Amino acid sequence: MKIEDVKNICVVGAGNMGHQIALQCAISGYTVKCTDVIPEILKKAEAFADSYLAGRVKKGKLEEAAAKEIRGRISFTGDIKEAAKDADYVIEAILERLELKRKVFAQLDEIAPKHAILATNSSMIVSSKIADVTKRPSQVCNLHFFNPALVMKLVEVVQGPHVSDETAQLSMQLCEKIGKVPIHIKKEVWGFVLNRIFSAISGEAMWMLESGVASFEDIDKACVYGAGHPMGPFRLNDLTGLDLSYDIGMELFRETGDRAKLPTPELVKRVAKGDFGQKTGKGWYDYTQK
Repeated sequence: MKIEDVKNICVVGAGNMGHQIALQCAISGYTVKCTDVIPEILKKAEAFADSYLAGRVKKGKLEEAAAKEIRGRISFTGDIKEAAKDADYVIEAILERLELKRKVFAQLDEIAPKHAILATNSSMIVSSKIADVTKRPSQVCNLHFFNPALVMKLVEVVQGPHVSDETAQLSMQLCEKIGKVPIHIKKEVWGFVLNRIFSAISGEAMWMLESGVASFEDIDKACVYGAGHPMGPFRLNDLTGLDLSYDIGMELFRETGDRAKLPTPELVKRVAKGDFGQKTGKGWYDYTQK
């Protein structure tokens, strides 16, 4: 398959990452079907698409006719069979839980056309742990977007030992077609490139907080006003989701048995209260007053 053959894209998972990836693909001219098992999430995703496009028109960034065309290219459905049956490229963006992803990929392998590439947006679960549930392992890869997917340019294309050169190259080309800047990661390593770098920073930040060295606010200030980062690790964690950090930590612990990988007590305390970050109004910071 060549990049010119990719016409229809399926996005599995209509949460914060999924619906933004889907909308980005529709903006770039692809016909997109976004699916999720939770009706409320689908409704929110559809409402986001409507409000985002209307907002672009209001700001003069998009003509109304163009917005209508884009909206006509994206649809939302709770039926994964309907979403994936004609897909040339599938992007999974569900929870970071291995067994759940394996179940979904086995299902997608039965539904999607044989030529379709099946990609996971996972930031930590490498595709070699998923590919064996399909009959097309060479067409299964990581395609990792960053939050917010409509804004962030970087996408990591991870070529594990099972991934064909054709799959990797086509995935790189697709990223360019939707206005992103892809990087080719030639080996499966935990955290890939950017998150591996950030994990070292956030790990030290968490250690300093738990050890009473400084408050999370002052640690963030050090990174912003000293290192020139656009935001500190705790503010960034609020953006990406404390629940995601918790899931990643637990998955790493289950995989390695290393207790050092477990989520820190301060993180667990907030997740237990349902304070996941900006999406819930509270995380490390309180957004309810803004």
